[in-house]
Amino acid sequence: MSYSETDLRAAASAGAISPDELQRLLTYLHQRAPSTDAPRAQFDAAHLLWYAGALIVIGAMGLFSTVAFSQLGGRALTACALAYAAAFGLAGNHLWRRGLRVPGGLLIAIAVSMAPLAVYGVQEELGWWGRFGKPGTVQDFYVWIKGSWLFMELATLAAGAIALRFYCVPFIVAIISVALWFMSMDLTPWIFNVSHIDWEMRRIVSIWFGLGILSVAWIVDYNSHSRDFGFWLHLFGLMAFWGGISATEGATELGKAVYCLLNVGLLAIAVIIVRRAYAVFGAIGITMYLGHLADVVFKNSLLFPFALSLIGVAVVGVGLAYHRKQQVIAEWLTAHLPAAVMRLRPRSELA
Repeated sequence: MSYSETDLRAAASAGAISPDELQRLLTYLHQRAPSTDAPRAQFDAAHLLWYAGALIVIGAMGLFSTVAFSQLGGRALTACALAYAAAFGLAGNHLWRRGLRVPGGLLIAIAVSMAPLAVYGVQEELGWWGRFGKPGTVQDFYVWIKGSWLFMELATLAAGAIALRFYCVPFIVAIISVALWFMSMDLTPWIFNVSHIDWEMRRIVSIWFGLGILSVAWIVDYNSHSRDFGFWLHLFGLMAFWGGISATEGATELGKAVYCLLNVGLLAIAVIIVRRAYAVFGAIGITMYLGHLADVVFKNSLLFPFALSLIGVAVVGVGLAYHRKQQVIAEWLTAHLPAAVMRLRPRSELA
């Protein structure tokens, strides 16, 4: 249960705590409160529109750009990218300083996302594009992962790091995470020391990359009061790790059962550290395994649908029981979890 500063002052006015105790308590809680540099994540119509608009602009200049757009020439592409970056950067800085941290931060993130296009234009203008094997046009950066994109990825990482130095914008971490995943795919031939890479190699690299990102996410959670930065790291780490595990081909029935247990473990982690992303991926994985059982193992069994229905009802019942005992379970976890694990959970904050 969380309380606002108004609640505490009302308690002091009612004589429940003394004025000195109120002041000491407020000083302590304000010291524990997260920094106001980073905007608090919310989900309402305004935030939805802000994020949707930012993604549309980022997609327009990257994922959905056309071959005709690339044919403007390297110099024009770089100029266009720099103009976009400057315009969105200045507008974002203006909103940021006026206290509109979320829309301002998203505009700054758009400026960061112009880095790949700018570097592509420079390479095209200087004749470097294709020197190590022509990878395609600029929009292919978001579709096919090829070795010649390394400079674009490095530029994106540098731009993101510089932006984070001056603006605490969690969404920039999402752009950095995508660039890092692209880089992991581009470095796959070097990791395996081969000239040709296949799906299995990329899958293995994706799994280990995901584990690395998740480790960074836990470190961020452990050392930071803000959960917004960790959110994007957890999300993209899970996408890379869970996606690589789920894409395993030719697994035995025992291996698929272990995969289901892994997803059950993700649900447990979601409860312990209060991260819903783990619950989403875990639930999808369990559903996929049950679908495999229905489609392959028990394909001709008349009893399987009824058994599965009972399992579903049981899961709902467990959910209801957890809902009723949620406070008791939370108190038990608080009393028994190690301090290191407790630091990964969200902290109570003053309103």
